[in-house]
Amino acid sequence: MPSRPRNSWWRCDQGTRTRSALQISDELQRLGATLSTGANLDQTFVGLSALKANLDRSLAVFADVVRNPSFPKDDFARLKKQQLAAIEQESVQPISIAMRVLPGKLFGAGHAYGNPLTGSGTLASVRSLERKDVEGWYRAWVKPNAATLVVTGDTTLAEVKPKLERLLGGWARGETPRKNVGPVPPPAPGVYVIDRPGAIQSLVLVGTTTPPRNNPDEIPQEVMNTILGGQFIARINMNLREDKHWSYGAGTAFLDARGPRPYIGYASVQADKTKESVQELLKEFRGIRGDRPATAEELATAQSSITTSLPGQWETSRAVLSSIAEIVRFGFDDRYFDGYATRVRAVKLDEVTKAAQLLDPAKLVWVVVGDRKKIEAGLKELGLGEPKPIDADGGAVK
Repeated sequence: MPSRPRNSWWRCDQGTRTRSALQISDELQRLGATLSTGANLDQTFVGLSALKANLDRSLAVFADVVRNPSFPKDDFARLKKQQLAAIEQESVQPISIAMRVLPGKLFGAGHAYGNPLTGSGTLASVRSLERKDVEGWYRAWVKPNAATLVVTGDTTLAEVKPKLERLLGGWARGETPRKNVGPVPPPAPGVYVIDRPGAIQSLVLVGTTTPPRNNPDEIPQEVMNTILGGQFIARINMNLREDKHWSYGAGTAFLDARGPRPYIGYASVQADKTKESVQELLKEFRGIRGDRPATAEELATAQSSITTSLPGQWETSRAVLSSIAEIVRFGFDDRYFDGYATRVRAVKLDEVTKAAQLLDPAKLVWVVVGDRKKIEAGLKELGLGEPKPIDADGGAVK
C-alpha cells in the first residue's frame, strides 16, 4: 500500500538555545530515551519515549526542544539538501511520482491537501525555503493552546501533570493561522499519463474525494473499503492478482483526514495489461455500487477481519497513544473505541451499498505511470477522456 505522509520540516531536535544537536542526541542516549518528529495531513507532532526512572530529565529535553528550537544554520542547510535529494529520488519511483501528482488534481493548489502526499513538498518550495521561513512557521503555528499532550505508560494524571506544568507552564499562548481543509467540489475526472520509457510495468493510481473521517457513515465506509480493496482477499486484489495474474498487489484505501478524505485505488500491473487493468478497476468500482453489491458472506468476512484485528491495536503504550491521538485529531468522543467492534458488527448490507455511492466512476482521477508509447493508445479506448501527458510535478507536456 502507498505510504502515508510522515515528513516534517520542524526538526526541533537539531538544536536549542542551550543544547546542540549532538548534545541532545548524547543526553537522550544516556537517558535511554528517544525523540521523534513528524506530520500527517492535519498535524505536526513531537514524541518522547522514556524510561520512568529517567522521566524528569527526559521531559526536560523534550520541553526544551519544543519551546526553544534554534534551527542552527548549518543543520538547516544540511536538512534542506537532504529534502531536495529525497524529492529527486521520489521523482523516479512510480508510486511516489503518482502520490506526488494526484493530490493537486483532487484538491487544487489552494487547498492544504493539494500538496504531494509523500509529505516532502516540491523542488520549487524547498529551494526557496530560508531559515527565517522555518522560524516564522514555528512562531506562527506552535502554541500551547493549539497543542494537545497525550501521555501513556505507568503513570497517572496526578503524577505527570505537575511535571509538565513545571516545564511548559510558562509557554506563551497566542493565535494561530487557519489551514484551508474545507470542502471541495468533486474532482474533474481525467486520465493523466507520466511517461517512463521502457517500463515493463505500469503504476495505476486512481482517486477521488470522500467525506472526512469523522462522519456519520464512517464505519460502513470502512467496511465497504475492506470488501473492495482493503485486505488481501478483497475484490480488487483477488481480481488483478489472484485471477488475472497481472499484478503483485492491488487495493484501495481511505487516507484519513479532518477535511475531505482522499480515497485511492492502486495497482502495479504488466505494461501490456494497463488498459485491461483500468477496465477491471472500473468494473469493481461500478460493481460494489450496484451491479454487484456486497454479499452477506463478504460483509461477515469484512466485519470479522476488522474486529479480530482490534485487540492487537492496543498491545503497547505507543499503540494506545496512537488511538488516543486519533480521538484528538478527529474530534471523536472520548469513548469512541469502546463500542467500535459492536458498531462494526451492526453494519448492514444496505449501509455498505450506500457507502459505495461515494465512488462515482464519473468523478475519478486516474494517474498512470508507464511507457507512454505502449499504453496511451489503449487508455484512449476506455472512454475516460483524452489521456493528458504530464511530468513528475504534474505539469503538462506535449
